[in-house]
Amino acid sequence: MADVPDPVFAEEMVGPGVAIEPAPGPTTVVAPIAGTVLKVLPHAFVVLGDGVGVLVHLGINTVRLEGEGFEVLATQGSEVAAGDPMIAWDPAALPATAGGQDVSPVVPVVLMDGAKGSVTSDAIGGTVAAGDLLFATP
Repeated sequence: MADVPDPVFAEEMVGPGVAIEPAPGPTTVVAPIAGTVLKVLPHAFVVLGDGVGVLVHLGINTVRLEGEGFEVLATQGSEVAAGDPMIAWDPAALPATAGGQDVSPVVPVVLMDGAKGSVTSDAIGGTVAAGDLLFATP
């Protein structure tokens, strides 16, 4: 997370987690856990399951795109299983800047309100696919 080009994520202000550098091309982002879709926006979503909230933020400064380039596939308040489709997008189609800010395709996946540094990951530096364990808590 320290390498994410946004201090809110890099300093784990929202919570600890991992950042994914997505492969270029059309991608469907899936729910990382089973639970209730607490919030869904074109560029981000939160799933709450078993008292744990996980935020998936598609890119950095992508809120400035005002939904352009994202297709929301999930409904706020719905129940989802891990692996259910949430949002479709193409990280390679992102502009370099939006609203005067640099845009990055990096995807932070955050354990909301977790203690700083409280997650571990075997996925760091490797390739991940839907269904892979991204991180664990002690």
